[in-house]
Amino acid sequence: MFSHLIINSLFVLSVIIIWFMLGYQFLLFLQGYLYGNGSQREKKRLESLEMELPAISIMIPAHNEGIVITATLESMARLEYPEGKIEFIVVNDGSTDDTAELVEAMVAKYPDKVRLFNVPSEVAARGKSAALNLGLLECKHQVIGIFDADNTPESDSILQLARQLQDNPRLGAVVGKFRCINKAKNLLTRFINLEGLAFQWIVQGGRWRMMRISTLPGTNYLIRRPLLEALGGWDVEALAEDAEMSIRIYEEGYLIKFVPYAVTWEQEPETLKVWFKQRVRWARGNNYVLQKHLKRVFEIKPRVIGVELFYAMSLYYIFFVAILLSDLLFLLSVTGLVAIPVPGPYGEVWFLAFGLFLMELVIALSREKEDTPSNLLLMALSYFTYCQLWIAVVLKAAFDDFVLKRKHTWAKTQRFPTKPQA
Repeated sequence: MFSHLIINSLFVLSVIIIWFMLGYQFLLFLQGYLYGNGSQREKKRLESLEMELPAISIMIPAHNEGIVITATLESMARLEYPEGKIEFIVVNDGSTDDTAELVEAMVAKYPDKVRLFNVPSEVAARGKSAALNLGLLECKHQVIGIFDADNTPESDSILQLARQLQDNPRLGAVVGKFRCINKAKNLLTRFINLEGLAFQWIVQGGRWRMMRISTLPGTNYLIRRPLLEALGGWDVEALAEDAEMSIRIYEEGYLIKFVPYAVTWEQEPETLKVWFKQRVRWARGNNYVLQKHLKRVFEIKPRVIGVELFYAMSLYYIFFVAILLSDLLFLLSVTGLVAIPVPGPYGEVWFLAFGLFLMELVIALSREKEDTPSNLLLMALSYFTYCQLWIAVVLKAAFDDFVLKRKHTWAKTQRFPTKPQA
């Protein structure tokens, strides 16, 4: 047993930081829950209006997507949208599998809707951003939609997004919600499902209701073409092209709105190796965004938007610090390895924080009717297992970027065969 002023101070500071973050996150969760209620009323209002819907070009970047591309295009062909006002362009980015052949079969089946654009071989396979920039030149319409090649959107997803964009000229982009189509595959996909739902109701729904802030995901969103062209398209150096473009949209004075009832189903990693590779790419992408926009983000007006966008860019490291501090608090409180003379029930504090963590997830899952007893057990287990994996993710990303200074090379996430969502 030993005691030291520095250790005592760091310990108390960890308690303060943890509870500040938990309190803020809990506030956002509550706001997200309330936003879910309000969004249903807004949906009914928009459905009651007579409006001229915009013509839309939807791009689907595809690199070796033969496993999933047919199901995706079949889902797209079933979307509810006025005839002649929507097109689907598969941007075949140097695929070496049967992606092109499968898309050509879908072009023959849906000649008025589906088109195939093969990226020239000399500029192919340079990443999602580069493929989208080239595909944009092939688009006919003034509203651009982006879907990943593994997505199967619900039939009214694009319709709901388009109504929002048409109703509010301040919106530069509108984003829908993603759901995990293979959530029942194994323990990892169950954890990812919980994580995805919680993230969207707090980071997207809660922030939109409080501060009119959301950020682009990599899929299921619409953006105005004139804005996209004014921004110069997607940043080809960005591994997280969606997060990077979100900053520039707000710099231009536009908003990005989260529309929770515009739903797409997407595939999530089914093995830890694939998950880790994907998450490290995301974390490195956020490192790039931080380095590029750190000084500029605080110039965005109103200032609260810039501060919140900085918080969003730093989320990987904020979560990393929170997990480490929470682990420290837990270990020291249950083992007694360090004597903390500062008065306080620190063991009880940790358990209360853990309880708040679970309560937040329950609130998020209740919106999706997934707050089942089995999911509650998974939530508790996820803190001690799945959440701890983020320590390795952030450390690996930081090591690659700031120590080894590795080049940013975009690599697609491995796909797995999945059954269509009922």
